[in-house]
Amino acid sequence: MDVVSSPQFSGAEAAPAPTAHSVLSSDFETFITMLTAQMENQDPLNPLDSQDFATQLATFSGVEQQVKTNDLLSALASQLLASSLGDMASWVGMDARIAAPAHFDGAPIELVANPPKHAERAELVVTNEAGSEVQRVSIPVSDQPISWAGVGSSGQPLASGTYSFEVEAFSKDEQIDSHVPDIFTRVSEIRTVDQTAVVVVKGGAIHPTSLVTGLR
Repeated sequence: MDVVSSPQFSGAEAAPAPTAHSVLSSDFETFITMLTAQMENQDPLNPLDSQDFATQLATFSGVEQQVKTNDLLSALASQLLASSLGDMASWVGMDARIAAPAHFDGAPIELVANPPKHAERAELVVTNEAGSEVQRVSIPVSDQPISWAGVGSSGQPLASGTYSFEVEAFSKDEQIDSHVPDIFTRVSEIRTVDQTAVVVVKGGAIHPTSLVTGLR
């Protein structure tokens, strides 16, 4: 596990960021001060309508309630996300089915090509991290899983790294479909990124859990 050292600070520690509640309290005090000054300095021969003051107070009160509502919704979302992570903890160590690139380290990669049933033939196109095509092989027109061994035309294994896959389907020598096939990859971690639950898979790639269509 990588160890991340704590940053060192010189001088006084950085002040914590103000919360929405503290900012709102400060704004309310400033608002009252300004409202009081407005009342004290109004023209006695042409005083402001009391309804104007009531409107200003009601407007600020509405903003205050909206901030509190947002805080409550944020807290609720955090609780739901934490609960969701707990439910997905069992995913760790399982194989996730997902349409994404795969990390190759010499072991075969299982994928589901699933070309259209009316296709006459299908090909699996493999590209490396630089986007260069490294292999193109014929595959069965079937929804059954197939194994990609990662062996080049010379019979030697391809270099370790991340490879992308695309299935091209043909009928009467015309391409009729192209899509990214599903792969099976091991889940190593479940965590949150920007308040979104994600899976960390073999090789360190990160994907939203919403892309996972199956587990085994």
